[in-house]
Amino acid sequence: MPIIKSAKKRVKTAEKAAIRNSKTKRAIRTAVKSFETALSDKNTKKANEALVEAQSAIDTAVKKNLWHRNKGARKKSQLAKLAKDGGLKPVKKTVTKTVAKAAPAKKAAPAKKPVAKKPASKK
Repeated sequence: MPIIKSAKKRVKTAEKAAIRNSKTKRAIRTAVKSFETALSDKNTKKANEALVEAQSAIDTAVKKNLWHRNKGARKKSQLAKLAKDGGLKPVKKTVTKTVAKAAPAKKAAPAKKPVAKKPASKK
């Protein structure tokens, strides 16, 4: 057990990160397995949903720096190849874009009057 205060904190944060990372890895594994089983059962609707879920789990792992981005891209490509070989048509993720409201027009700042110079004082 560490003695220094910062080292104690580092141990706690490392434990939290390890738990978070293991949950993310588990989510990836279950998503990929559910995709593979749905693909082998020839259930196209379920397989498409599972594919999107698996790709999303991979994206999450990459975003959290659990996996390198190239590994994530490679795994997603492998899943897409499996889907294509299994007869699934590619499904695009539906991303809803939020349209930002136009900011209300700002009023023009009132014109400032030029400051008159004061005459130099005599000493």
